[in-house]
Amino acid sequence: MSTVVLVTGGSGLVGKAIEHVINTEPESSRFGKRPGEKWVFANSTEGDLKDPVQTEKLFEKYKPTHVIHLAALVGGLFKNMKYKLTFLRDNTLINDNVLHFSHTKNVQKVISCLSTCVFPDKVTYPLDETKIHDGPPHESNFGYANAKRMVDVMNHAYKEEFGCNFTSAIPTNVFGPHDNFDLEDSHVIPGLIHKCYRAKQNNTPFAVSGTGKPLRQFIFSYDLARLFIWMLREYDDVEPVILSVGEEEEVSIKSVADKIVKTVGFQGEYKFDSTKADGQFRKPASNKRLLTLMSQNKNEQQFKFTPFDEALEYTVKWFVENYNKGARIGKVA
Repeated sequence: MSTVVLVTGGSGLVGKAIEHVINTEPESSRFGKRPGEKWVFANSTEGDLKDPVQTEKLFEKYKPTHVIHLAALVGGLFKNMKYKLTFLRDNTLINDNVLHFSHTKNVQKVISCLSTCVFPDKVTYPLDETKIHDGPPHESNFGYANAKRMVDVMNHAYKEEFGCNFTSAIPTNVFGPHDNFDLEDSHVIPGLIHKCYRAKQNNTPFAVSGTGKPLRQFIFSYDLARLFIWMLREYDDVEPVILSVGEEEEVSIKSVADKIVKTVGFQGEYKFDSTKADGQFRKPASNKRLLTLMSQNKNEQQFKFTPFDEALEYTVKWFVENYNKGARIGKVA
């Protein structure tokens, strides 16, 4: 029987990264395409996953044997704060439909994409896979986080009731080519790249929201893509896996902005607006379980994370080269 891998949200940051890796890694390698595999990268133009009728039609069209579920309503800090109910309701509908039809259409395996925002606001660090439900999430992303938490609950319920092979990945902050660089609702790295680029073009100040002090772990989208492919090939447990660089790789928002300024070549006024919210100060996550699991197969190609500076430089250059050629920049005044 041939394998059909359906990637929902296939035109987004992570979907594009998986497509890139599948098309560029050597065939039959640990992260490359296997003989007889078909990969389908579906996007919202093929169906609204909030609608069960349209979701079922998508599954009937492609008849997937495996699903990597990336589709979601996503946004940056301020959009999450403003539209808590919308983020909760839309993502709950999307996730419920994808998992329901994965079950009824006999999909062999589903990997859903969560986020470290699912973890409690008040929790001991580092975060690990056992702490997801130990308390409420941070109020800034309450709707999105609770919708994503329910995926883990549903995965366990589907396994217990029907024996389904459903699991989930928990990436830290992702960045890379094909990100959403919209100034209104992007995440921190693409937003800073776009703002700095515009400041250079317009000879205006580069203002970074917040103090610049919060710390984050960032993972390059191409690295994350390889880890999703690893999970598809080699991981068959319902328990989620944190996909992240190590705790020692935390970087401050200020250091990220400094590197962007240098890579963009911006030489104008550069400042921080401390009247804007910082969000959580830090939320370090442990990747010990990931590294342990990946090292169990000694015969496979070993995995190494791309150095942050190298990945950031690559992303900035991609954005500049594609600014007028398809980069998602939103409406620019």
